[in-house]
Amino acid sequence: QVQLVESGGGLVQAGGSLRVSCAASGRTFTIYAMGWFRRAPGKEREFVAAVRWSDSSTYYADSVKGRFTISGDNAKNTVYLQMNSLNPVDTAVYYCAATRGGTIKYSQAYDYWGQGIQVTVSS
Repeated sequence: QVQLVESGGGLVQAGGSLRVSCAASGRTFTIYAMGWFRRAPGKEREFVAAVRWSDSSTYYADSVKGRFTISGDNAKNTVYLQMNSLNPVDTAVYYCAATRGGTIKYSQAYDYWGQGIQVTVSS
């Protein structure tokens, strides 16, 4: 099993920045990639970004490209999501997830999930 713990969410004004982190523990050697998903009020959960551990390849949703940056620290088993130029539509609960393999942008591929962390962007 892998446990994921998110941190760093909160409230920020539009145009501001925020960084969320996710620390993995347990059988971390099984992790193929880690990603972030989000669920906004009244909407379905959607892919945000992911990083593949083997070569640090990164993947982004079109809606966040150029604004968000995902990075990973293998030694710390931690993944970060730096969010810049935030706007109210980015308000959501952000979930960290880890997969042992599969299509990185599909939530169904992920085996482990964090509890979620609230990010609120005020206008």
